[in-house]
Formats: sequence, C-alpha cells, structure tokens
Amino acid sequence: MALSLFGGRRSNVFDPFSLDTWDPFEGFGALANIPSSARETTAIANTRIDWKETPEAHIFKADLPGIKKEEVKVEVEDGRVLQISGERSREQEEKNDKWHRVERSSGKFMRRFRLPENAKLDQVKAAMENGVLTVTVPKEEEKKHEVKAIDISG
Repeated sequence: MALSLFGGRRSNVFDPFSLDTWDPFEGFGALANIPSSARETTAIANTRIDWKETPEAHIFKADLPGIKKEEVKVEVEDGRVLQISGERSREQEEKNDKWHRVERSSGKFMRRFRLPENAKLDQVKAAMENGVLTVTVPKEEEKKHEVKAIDISG
C-alpha cells in the first residue's frame, strides 16, 4: 500500500476514489474517539431546517432527501415545543455488491423548536414534497392596541 498525501493509507494511489481505508479524523484528539458509525450519521443528525415567520404563520422547511414521509414524525409537545424527528435506513447490502463509495448518511435525527405564544398548536399542518418537509404553524391574530388620547386638565 502507498501513503496518501494526508498520512493515511490508500489501497491504490492511482485511484482517486480508493480512500476506503483513510480516516480523515485519525489523530484529531477528541474526534478520534468518535466511532466511524457515529461520524457516518453526522449529516442527517444535523438536519438543516429553515424557520420563517409570515403575518399568518410560522413555516419550517427541512431538506430530507431520500426519506419517506412514513419515516418522519412531527409532534407538538407540552410547553409549545415542535419536534421533527425520523430515521433514514441504511440501504440493504447484497452479498455480491462491491461498494466504491458510501457518502449518503443514514441514522436518526431530531430537531426541537420552542414555539412563540401566538402559535395555534391545534392547527399545525405538515406536508412532504420532493424531499422537502414543510410544517406550517398558524398564528393567532395580534390584538390591535387602540390608542386613546387623554385630555390634560389644569
């Protein structure tokens, strides 16, 4: 075996995709103690979610490519907490398969958001389309404050 430029071993120095034995976290202190299986789930565990507020609702959007709606749970807990969780299963490996690279992550994910007081918790809706989960939390109408002028005597 030949050494790579980064100090790891490569099974074939001329094949740019043969880094199957190279661990980029090797020798990096605390990161070195994290098992490779945990590092494989990092991308899905850190699922990115956008939260925007419109005059009518709070809207959450999560990119969940390759995950079916049956693999995702959207829940509202006591204390006005929205929880989005799920799991992407690892692809079944056949006995005769020869994998060259595995970059898609698998594993569980969970994100939690404390909703503001004006959220209508009983009207939350969720939809999944083209790998994007959209959760809509309607808002209560804001009470308009009337300003009344007070005459000053004296």
